[in-house]
Amino acid sequence: MATQSTGHVRAANTKDWSAAQYLKFSEQRTRPSRDLLAQVPLASPKRIIDIGCGPGNSTEVLAKQWPDAQILGMDSSPNMIETARRALPDLEFTVADLHSYTPEGSVDLLFSNAVFQWINFEDRIPIIRRLILSMKPGGVFALQVPDNYAERSHEAMRAVAEKGPWSETLGRLKPSLGPFQTPFELHNELKHLCSTVDIWHTYYQHQLGGHGEIVEWVKGTGLRPFIDPLTPEQKEEFLAAYLEKLKELYPLCNDGSVLLRYPRLFMVAK
Repeated sequence: MATQSTGHVRAANTKDWSAAQYLKFSEQRTRPSRDLLAQVPLASPKRIIDIGCGPGNSTEVLAKQWPDAQILGMDSSPNMIETARRALPDLEFTVADLHSYTPEGSVDLLFSNAVFQWINFEDRIPIIRRLILSMKPGGVFALQVPDNYAERSHEAMRAVAEKGPWSETLGRLKPSLGPFQTPFELHNELKHLCSTVDIWHTYYQHQLGGHGEIVEWVKGTGLRPFIDPLTPEQKEEFLAAYLEKLKELYPLCNDGSVLLRYPRLFMVAK
């Protein structure tokens, strides 16, 4: 929700993604894809694949940068791909799963905006390796993911999941995505395949109109594995408890807004 596009693969314990929910914060979600693109060391790539293109907003960023390139957007969510096709009818999109997907033909840039956090920890590096090895020399693999396992918003999800009528269900399903690989781990696992591996973090401070907007933000992404398995009644109770927890953790600014700190990890490997 791979999806900014956050691109998406089909996360465990979730239904299909909602492009409409995801796009409620379209501008904030798209900004990291622009920041990632700014560090891609390619002048005029001929073929680009947007891995986990979501509703197409990251694909649109790529198309504006390189209007003459052949661009393919892929995502595991049919709803996201349908939305992307409507928004960008002149571009090509396909439904595919990263666990089995390998690009066909020569690719200059593999661009992945917020999708690999949905892949199981042990599967991420093997998939990234496979994708890098599919590229010709000089190709670039560019990745961005939220890195917010230790953030208050996500600590609150886990805390609420441990209490209430949903605790047994969620305890069995283990909905938490867990942490992402560290820069140290990424470097050690990928550097032997690449001439350069550039890794950095950016901490965004998203100004939202209150605690309810934090709920709306994460309902489109990280909260999905927690609430999708619940009954409608349990979902409503869970969201109410989560909102109260957020009020404890995030102070209001003087103007009534809330700053949602959102760390993201970036990598550009050539």
